[in-house]
Amino acid sequence: MSDLAGPNPAPEGLYAQPARAAEVLGRQRLRERAKNALFRGLLLFSLLLGVVALVVLLADVLDRGLGHVWQVVTSFPSGLPARAGAQSAIMGTIWLMALVALFTIPVGVGAAVYLEEYADRSRRWNRLIEVNIQNLAAVPSIVYGILGLGFLVRGFVGLGQTLLAGALTLSLLVLPTVIIASREALRSVPDSIRHGSLALGATPWQTTWRQVLPAAIPGIATGTILGLSRAIGEAAPLILLGALTFVTFNPEGLNSAFTALPIQIFNWISRPQDEFKLLAAGAILVLLVILLSMNAFAIWMRSRYQKRW
Repeated sequence: MSDLAGPNPAPEGLYAQPARAAEVLGRQRLRERAKNALFRGLLLFSLLLGVVALVVLLADVLDRGLGHVWQVVTSFPSGLPARAGAQSAIMGTIWLMALVALFTIPVGVGAAVYLEEYADRSRRWNRLIEVNIQNLAAVPSIVYGILGLGFLVRGFVGLGQTLLAGALTLSLLVLPTVIIASREALRSVPDSIRHGSLALGATPWQTTWRQVLPAAIPGIATGTILGLSRAIGEAAPLILLGALTFVTFNPEGLNSAFTALPIQIFNWISRPQDEFKLLAAGAILVLLVILLSMNAFAIWMRSRYQKRW
């Protein structure tokens, strides 16, 4: 009789277990979605906060300094706000950036080529160099100012408070960044390019010069411009080196006394007269134009020479 009655009914809990598992899984998914939405909202809030702060600062600088840009560009420093300008500081900044690029690019790219293409990474000396470069990239700029003051200005080099001393100090500041960026650019070139060049009979130097370096130019240019962009706004090393705040002439050579836009802006901001603060806003706009021009040149170099493998 039990066989005719059919199979025994399943326990009630057997069908309830998949439903409970689905319910738990649904709750976990809701929690993950809520966490993702919260994290995304925090990221957007941080982005908007930074953008809003930047826009407010730019709007304030434009409102206060746009009408004084021409005076800043065409006049020399003066004790009278109506006659004061920053032409010597602008020319000093241009001289500094040109010299820093002249010193930094060959040394930085050459060091990157050696470390990436020729150095034996199993040797302790090469590993020590790489570690020191990574550490120097994080050293505060004031330390480079102390180094320049001790060795270049007053030390055995004895350059004095000259344009050359300032350029060499800023070159030391920028050099680790240029080396690291150049190494990353060289590393991004596929090894198949090197192997193909060597297989066709080219020497390692010919492969590096004619194949690897041209392909790495966009990354090298971008890293170099970023390094120079850091140097153009540094005032602490130049203050330690004794860069003058009142220079009424443009630099005429490597041994000339000099000033720079960050020094001039710092000087004007520290004055009690409100007119000098308006001139400082105009000098900030000039500095931003120079900086954006350098970044635009880096973007142009990248778009012109970039290759996709």
